[in-house]
Amino acid sequence: MIAIIDYGVGNLFSLSSSLNYLGLSNAVTSEKNVILAADRIILPGVGAFADAYAKLEATGLISLIKEEAAAGKPLLGICLGMQMLFDKSFEYGVHAGLGFIRGEVCPIAEDLTEPLKVPHIGWNSLHFVKDSPLFKYNKEGDYVYYVHSYYGKNCAESVIATSLYGIEITGAVACGNVFGTQFHPEKSGEAGLRILKAFSEV
Repeated sequence: MIAIIDYGVGNLFSLSSSLNYLGLSNAVTSEKNVILAADRIILPGVGAFADAYAKLEATGLISLIKEEAAAGKPLLGICLGMQMLFDKSFEYGVHAGLGFIRGEVCPIAEDLTEPLKVPHIGWNSLHFVKDSPLFKYNKEGDYVYYVHSYYGKNCAESVIATSLYGIEITGAVACGNVFGTQFHPEKSGEAGLRILKAFSEV
């Protein structure tokens, strides 16, 4: 069973619906006993980093998530959920993250060298930087759906996929049993479903 962390932030219905479509048992939950019983954890997220982190902190689940991941339980962060896996974010100030992924979350706009719109919204192809079990059912160039204004930087050791949007955008990261996708697998059609299926098997 996959526990989808409910802390008031994220595309919970579409994510749960995608897992249901794949025939994968899941629960949208903030209950500690359900998370403990789960085989895997997904941390979704949309909105601003500081607000989302504060809401997650208010649930009292941060220590549990860290303990479960440290014990080897697979964890997948999606969009803002991925950004929260990093050491820190520079979104409207400097904010500490969960510390699973070494690096920072920084504004895209400051690094663009051409006049592209921010937020970065739309479909972009994936370039695989390293082999990862998360992409075992995907192929180079698969298109996925992004909606974000900030991206992971200084995290080369953990980057497993990128997309080009004027600059190389960190598309996905991994460190041991912890994974993150900046794009939304649940909104990425067949390519995204294949990623969720692969996560259910790591």
